Amino acid sequence: MTNVKPLADRVLVRPVAAEEKTVGGIIIPDSAKEKPLKGEVIAVGNGTKDEQMVLKQGDTVLYGKYAGTELEIDGEKLLIMRQSDVLAVIG
Repeated sequence: MTNVKPLADRVLVRPVAAEEKTVGGIIIPDSAKEKPLKGEVIAVGNGTKDEQMVLKQGDTVLYGKYAGTELEIDGEKLLIMRQSDVLAVIG
C-alpha cells in the first residue's frame, strides 16, 4: 500500500465489507445494501493545536453513513474523514 499520511485531524479508514444478506431465499443486490458503518483506522494525522488525536492506527470505529470522502488507493476503497466524524471506538 502507498504511504498515505492524513493531515491535521483526519483519519484514513478501511471500511468493513458489507455482509451478504438474504431475505426468504432472495439475495439482496449490492446496490440495495446499506453502506458499512464500521471500519478499521489504518492511518491518523497529528491533530491540531485545538484538537488532540484520540484515535490510533488499528482502532475499530463506527462512523456516520455519509461521513468522509471515498478514495481508491492501489485498487482498495478507503475513506478519509475528520476525527469528529467518528462516532465511537469499538472495544
